[in-house]
Amino acid sequence: MQAAFIESPAKRKVIRAGRRGGKTTGIAIHAVRSFVAGRRVLYAVPTQDQADKFWYEVKQALGPAIDAGQLVKNETRRYIEEAGTERRLRCKTAFNADTLRGDYADLLILDEFQMMHESVWDQVGAPMLLDNDGDAVFIYTPPSRRTRHLSRADDKHHAAKLFQHAEQDDTGRWETFHFTSRSNPHISMAAIDALSADMLQATIRQEIDALDEDEVEGALWKRAEIDQYRVSRVPEMIGITVGVDPTGSATGDACGIVVVGKGVDGQGYVLEDCTVNGSPARWAGQAVAAYHRWQANRIVAEGNYGGDMVAHTLQMIPGAPFVELVHASRGKLVRADPIAALSERGGFRMAGVFDALEDELVSYDGTGKSPNRLDAMVFAAVDLNLHIPSDSLGIA
Repeated sequence: MQAAFIESPAKRKVIRAGRRGGKTTGIAIHAVRSFVAGRRVLYAVPTQDQADKFWYEVKQALGPAIDAGQLVKNETRRYIEEAGTERRLRCKTAFNADTLRGDYADLLILDEFQMMHESVWDQVGAPMLLDNDGDAVFIYTPPSRRTRHLSRADDKHHAAKLFQHAEQDDTGRWETFHFTSRSNPHISMAAIDALSADMLQATIRQEIDALDEDEVEGALWKRAEIDQYRVSRVPEMIGITVGVDPTGSATGDACGIVVVGKGVDGQGYVLEDCTVNGSPARWAGQAVAAYHRWQANRIVAEGNYGGDMVAHTLQMIPGAPFVELVHASRGKLVRADPIAALSERGGFRMAGVFDALEDELVSYDGTGKSPNRLDAMVFAAVDLNLHIPSDSLGIA
C-alpha cells in the first residue's frame, strides 16, 4: 500500500493514516527517492519529537553516501545536500506559517497536517511551489477528542476537508490514500488492541481506522443540532445542579462533573464542564467548588457503585452540601435519550463551547469506554425536571 502513493504521479497527494500505520517510513522512502532523483525536498512536521523518526530514517538510507563524502549532512539544521548544488533534503518543524518560511522545495511534505495551522499551506506552502510547479504531500490522522486540542488550526477538520477536496478532483492532479493502523505488517494486532483498549469507539475509528468521523452512527446527539441551539447568554436561572459521575478508580481516572441550569424559560443549559482527573479528594473538591461558584441548589452523583463512599467523599469537603445519590436503572443511551430529545427541539442547550463534552455526545453509541461527562450532564439535567416524562428517565 505504501508503494501506491510513492509511485503515484499526482501533483498533490493526501494521505489519511492511522497511528503507527507505517506512514513515516513510507514517506521517508518517498523523500529519499525524490532527493536521489535530483529534487529539493522539504519535510515539515509540528514538533521536534515527531521529526526525529523521519530524520533517523533518511540518515540511515543516505548514510553510505554521507560516509563516502558524496553528500554533506548538517545535523544542527537537519539537512542533507549535494555540495555545490541546490539538491537538498531538509527536515523542519512547522506548527504555523512563520516556522515554515525561508525555504523552498520541489517536493513539500507536510506530516501531521491536522495539527498545523491552515496558513502553513495557504500562505507559505502553496506559493513555495509556484516557481517550479512543485509537488506536495499531506499526511494526517483524523483528530479525536484525545488529540484535537493539540492542533494549532482554527478549523480542526481542515485536513479532512482537504481530503474531501482531493477525492472530488477529477483532473488527476490530486489523489487520496488511506492506511489504517492495521495496514502496517510490522505491528501486531495485540499491540493495536492494547493501543485502543481505553479509547471510545469513535476514537478507535479515527486514530486506528483513520476515518474522518465527527459523529458516530447511533449516537443520540448531532453536532449540527448542538451548534444550532448554542447560546452565549443565558436567562435567569431558577435552578442549578452539579452532576457528578464518580470514577471507580483511585489512580486518577476522569470524574465527570458538569453544571446544568434551568432557566426561567423552562429550558436547560449546560453552564460548565469541570471534569477532572485525579484522586477522590481532588474530584470531590472540584465538585464542591463548582457548587459554590454557581450557587447551585445541589449536587447529584451516581450511587450505583459505592454510593455511601461517594457521598462520604463529597461531604468530607468543607462547605459541601447534602449529596443526592441517583441510581441508574437502565442503559446509558436509554437514560440520555429524553435529554437528547430535548436538545433536538432546542429545549436543552450549550451555554458556550464544551469541546470534550460535545465530542462524547456525538461519539458515544453505547459501546466502548464509558462517557463520564455525558453521564454527569444527564444526571444534572434529569434532576432539574426539564419537563421530561418520569417513566422514560431510567433513573430512580
